[in-house]
Amino acid sequence: MTVLVSGATSQIGRFLIARLALTGVPVVAISRRPQPPQAGVQWRTGDLKTVLAADLNERWRAIVSFSPMDAWADWLAAQAVAPAPRIIATSSMSVVTKQGSAQSDEQQVVARLQYGEDELARQAARLGMAYTLFRPTLIYGAGVDRSLSPIVARARRLRLFPIPMANGMRQPVHADDIAQAVLAALESDAVDGKVLEIGGGERLDYMQMFRRVHASLGGGVLPLYLPLSALRLLAALLPRARGPVSRLQQDLIADNTALVSLLGVRPRAFQPDASTWTPMTPGQARARLGGGAR
Repeated sequence: MTVLVSGATSQIGRFLIARLALTGVPVVAISRRPQPPQAGVQWRTGDLKTVLAADLNERWRAIVSFSPMDAWADWLAAQAVAPAPRIIATSSMSVVTKQGSAQSDEQQVVARLQYGEDELARQAARLGMAYTLFRPTLIYGAGVDRSLSPIVARARRLRLFPIPMANGMRQPVHADDIAQAVLAALESDAVDGKVLEIGGGERLDYMQMFRRVHASLGGGVLPLYLPLSALRLLAALLPRARGPVSRLQQDLIADNTALVSLLGVRPRAFQPDASTWTPMTPGQARARLGGGAR
């Protein structure tokens, strides 16, 4: 049976549909924009509600969502029959790490994540669907993330790479490692009804993380070290920077114990290279995995 993937062009989705197709699992993938043909993948173009309304009579082997959880929860709430035996979705470790934020926009993010987790679990249980939720840390690997890749792009233009001198621990996780965890969860009932944290295979402090990103760029981009005092001044002048700056000394990490024991997935260490920051299409993800899938 087919697996429905929502958010298929997200950084995790690019790797997951590649892995599903390589293992011979038929995929229906939802994208807001038309995508090039890909063997084993049927693309559905449009927003979530439009696509699901058109395919309402289909029943899938499983649903995998990298889209906002609240959208799926609200759609499931309107269903009388389970559209699939299982749903797997990604949340974020932000639901934990931003709980105490003083910024209203970040409080809204936490509230939306928490609602999405709670309501998706409630609706899945009502319909008799197994569900698993993953909470990733900072995601990288397909060149389309909104955290490190934009900083790299700006640094390449300006030939200057900022390195905050902060010691809060980070645990960046490769998008393909999350895809592998989702793939494992599709075949396991050991994670039914569970919320699993997933971080990278290595914890390093903020300055170390940025040094590795800088090293991955090769020559021609100079490092610019930023002391905490300068960053705090920036936060005082720029309200939007207050939340991120306030967490520079905070440890934003995940506990992979359940991930390893239940699914046997061990995420890789943080070792980026120059290609890490180049946007990768779903087809390119498949070609990379086909040349050496782990």
